[in-house]
Amino acid sequence: MIKKLGAEFFGTFWLVFGGCGAAVLDAAFPQLGIGFGGVALAFGLTVLTMAFAVGGISGGHFNPAVSLGAAAAGRLPWNALGPYWAAQVLGGLLAASLLYLIASGKPDFVAGAFASNGYGALSPGHYGLLSGFLIETILTAGFLVVILGATSRTAPAGFGPLPIGLALTLIHLVSIPVTNTSVNPARSTAVAFFAQTAAIGQLWLFWTAPLIGALLGAFIWKSLIATPES
Repeated sequence: MIKKLGAEFFGTFWLVFGGCGAAVLDAAFPQLGIGFGGVALAFGLTVLTMAFAVGGISGGHFNPAVSLGAAAAGRLPWNALGPYWAAQVLGGLLAASLLYLIASGKPDFVAGAFASNGYGALSPGHYGLLSGFLIETILTAGFLVVILGATSRTAPAGFGPLPIGLALTLIHLVSIPVTNTSVNPARSTAVAFFAQTAAIGQLWLFWTAPLIGALLGAFIWKSLIATPES
């Protein structure tokens, strides 16, 4: 179990440091910024690379919602859920802490939103609570269906990280303007503590919606899609 938790810790660290780091350091860099598309790709690449690296050890969740969905689908023992969540949140917090130290080395640094998630005034496009709840729930459910399908016994062996990473890229391309894209409570928690906004007060949504979406995705996969062979 220690090796599995270590894999989840480092994998979530990589996701937050790489994905949120792209948003904080690169997205709006004058004239050369990578924009929404670059940030979306960065998040997808973090999951793709780390799923190949440690997915065989822990399952490569790096996300409390994914772990919950995996447990609901029978892919993870329920008694492992708490330790997985703890490792993921701690890995994300370490990544955000180091990212803050690096970013604050710029003379005119202002943390601002610090890649945090939000709705209303904290949404990049000023989308409301209902919009944020719906898109986070729907996209997390779809993400779980992709994950469970790509890692099923009937899927091509060894290729699972590719569709999973591409799915996370797509999710970001769709939802960055709405909530700045969470679908991952550990990612949202990590950066909320460093944002100079009311992000912590809205953090409840970015736990509630992804967890509901994960259960919905697991239900869709098990009840409507999966065959006995998968």
